[in-house]
Amino acid sequence: MVKIYLTKKDVLENIDEPRKGCWINMVHPSEKELLEIEERYEIEPDDLRAALDEEEASRFTKEDEYTLVLVDIPAYEKKDGKDRFITIPLGIILAKDAIITVCLESTPVLNFSSKAKKTVDTRLANRMLLTILLENAKLYLKSLRQINKQSEQLEIVLHHSIENPALLEMMELGRSLLYFTTSLRGNNAILEKLTKTASFTRLEEDEDLLEDVVIESKQATEMADTYSGVINGMMDAYSSIISNNMNVVQKFIAIAAIIITIPSLIFDAYGMNIEGVPFEHSQYAFPFVIIFAMLASLCVYQYFKHKKMF
Repeated sequence: MVKIYLTKKDVLENIDEPRKGCWINMVHPSEKELLEIEERYEIEPDDLRAALDEEEASRFTKEDEYTLVLVDIPAYEKKDGKDRFITIPLGIILAKDAIITVCLESTPVLNFSSKAKKTVDTRLANRMLLTILLENAKLYLKSLRQINKQSEQLEIVLHHSIENPALLEMMELGRSLLYFTTSLRGNNAILEKLTKTASFTRLEEDEDLLEDVVIESKQATEMADTYSGVINGMMDAYSSIISNNMNVVQKFIAIAAIIITIPSLIFDAYGMNIEGVPFEHSQYAFPFVIIFAMLASLCVYQYFKHKKMF
């Protein structure tokens, strides 16, 4: 799907054909659409298709006819009926007469609100690029707050009962934070290159916008590192709790086995077909053996209890 926009009188309008200063937004484009843009703006096929590869890393490439900025953006995937946070590439190409964005799916990064439309000018490619990067950093911050909220809810559940589904969800959040941390570091490397590129800071407004992008991106990176550390710490703590609970159960089973074994040994001794067993000719032998076995077990129980072994 390809949509084309152009800023007219400070308003972002949808147009039918590419014009000078337009924005071409390509979402999971077809091969025909890709070929048309490649030929029209003389873009290398690998560069235009880079954002369609989920494993593609962030990079900044400057060619004679265009500049490619490839960054990772937050996204969702369905797993077990729930939304999981992942990252996917977003390609931003600054051609001579247009700015082109390529992505596998629709993203809030490019869904500018009515307020943002007034500040988005497709005719100013550098500013448009920085605006997209700023929206991306804000989306990371929003997604990180959602992850933190979910982790707090899971923590409440785990305080009452440590169950596998809650632990698995916590692991998924930790994995999402790992994706975010890796992607944000790659995006920060791109921003460093932009700050060193004079063509992106010609206007004072662009310098301020770039500074905002850097600040928001660094804040998102710090939040991702913090939340990741918190979740990893929680997982380590719950692993220790599970291990401790397992040790307690095993110790209880071992003590119970010892207590149960004592009557069994006594009954086995009296059940042997030999002479000389105490009280073998007494009519009270059976109740005596029962009482003796119970007392022996009770003594062992009291011993373990005195030692605080359970």
